[in-house]
Amino acid sequence: MRITTASIFVDDQQKALDFYTTKLGFQLKTDVPAGPFRWLTVVSPEVPDGVELLLEPSEHPAVRPFKEALVADGIPFNSFAVQDVQAEYERLIGLGVRFVQEPAQMGPVTTAVLDDTCGNLIQIAAMNEPG
Repeated sequence: MRITTASIFVDDQQKALDFYTTKLGFQLKTDVPAGPFRWLTVVSPEVPDGVELLLEPSEHPAVRPFKEALVADGIPFNSFAVQDVQAEYERLIGLGVRFVQEPAQMGPVTTAVLDDTCGNLIQIAAMNEPG
């Protein structure tokens, strides 16, 4: 058994697609009409046949309060691995991405948390060099 798809609830699928591709650098994998919405997935260009991130509409009544509670508490919904958090932070700041947590060392990992503009906080993380 393996993970093929992971979901993230987004307020606007097109806005999410734009953010996740033009800002974060993911690639469109699947875009299929699904009733009034789309089955819309993106993948890492580093692993195009890897796990797909489904940009799922926030339509279920339980989703909005769940997302709002996570954001209010500063809890990221997903975490994405990067090679260098500081470099990625600077690249994304240059693209206008808003961070709610600047890069911070937390033991063996460095993290930063950004706002995906679609109702979620996303963590970027990298393991620190042993030393």
